[in-house]
Amino acid sequence: MLLIVGMMPLQCATLERLSLDDLIAKSTAIVRGKVTGATAAFSGPVIYTHYQLQVSELYKGPAQPTVDLALPGGAANGVQQIYSGVPQLHPGEEYVFFLWTGTSGLTQVIGLTQGMFAVSAGSGKDPALIRAASHELMLDRATGRPVQDQTLNMNLSALKTQITSTLASQGTK
Repeated sequence: MLLIVGMMPLQCATLERLSLDDLIAKSTAIVRGKVTGATAAFSGPVIYTHYQLQVSELYKGPAQPTVDLALPGGAANGVQQIYSGVPQLHPGEEYVFFLWTGTSGLTQVIGLTQGMFAVSAGSGKDPALIRAASHELMLDRATGRPVQDQTLNMNLSALKTQITSTLASQGTK
C-alpha cells in the first residue's frame, strides 16, 4: 500500500515569491482583459487550456486587441490534467494579467496565481483588484526559505501608478 501511495504524483507546486515590482519587471506584457472563450488541446504530453482574452487596457508591452493565454491543464480527448498553482479563469470575468511570452510564442501568466488580479464587477472607473493568496509552497528568493503568500487588494489606479513608477525606474515602457 505504501509503495502505491509513494508512486502517486504529488499535487503541489513550489513557487518563487514575486513582489509586485518583480511581476512588473519580468512581464513581457501587462493587460486588463475579459475572458471570452476557452479551448483545451494537447501540446506534446501536456494539455494546455487556451483562453481568449479581449484586451481593454494595455499597461506594458506591444498593443494587441486580443491575447491567446495558455495555462497548463484542462480536458482534451477524454483526458484531464490538473496542475496545482494554475489560476482558474472564468469566461465573462475581467482580470489584470502579468504575461510572459517565451521564444516558442506561448503566452502564460507569470508566477502562476501570483500574476493575475480579479477585477471587481461594477466598481466604476477605479475598480478594486484582488489577488488571492496562493496556497502553494513559496520560497523567498534571497533565503530559499518557505514564506507565506498574502492576499493583495488594491484599486486599479494604485496598480497603474506602481506600474508606471516601476517601468520609469527601469527605463522601460
